[in-house]
Amino acid sequence: MPTYTSTYSTGSSAADAGIWLIIAAIIALVGGILVHFLFVKGKNEPKGKFMKWLKEFLAFKIMWIETLLKIIYYIATIYVILASFSMISFSFLSFLLMLILGPVLVRLAYEGLMMFIMIWRNTQDIANNTKK
Repeated sequence: MPTYTSTYSTGSSAADAGIWLIIAAIIALVGGILVHFLFVKGKNEPKGKFMKWLKEFLAFKIMWIETLLKIIYYIATIYVILASFSMISFSFLSFLLMLILGPVLVRLAYEGLMMFIMIWRNTQDIANNTKK
């Protein structure tokens, strides 16, 4: 009985994926430029609450990093405290050090990151006050 081999493939090849990545990059570039100049920098005030929020969001007048950093801080602190209990079997002293110093170090790292946000916020206030 003859064996038939099919040359037709339903899967995509690496070349197809590469072509799509190039097309996606071109569309993203054109779309990003259009959104910036027609919507964000546009002189028309958007109508509707959502469109105003979207314009502020895309213009980076709304910053999410502070909220995200707070959530990451809480998660990291809880993790360090819980992970310190795994150190009991290794050494009680290492458990105590991690239990006490771990949250302090996480807090110091968080405050270091928050200083950048505070500098940005103060700079923004100064810029807004000098425009008037």
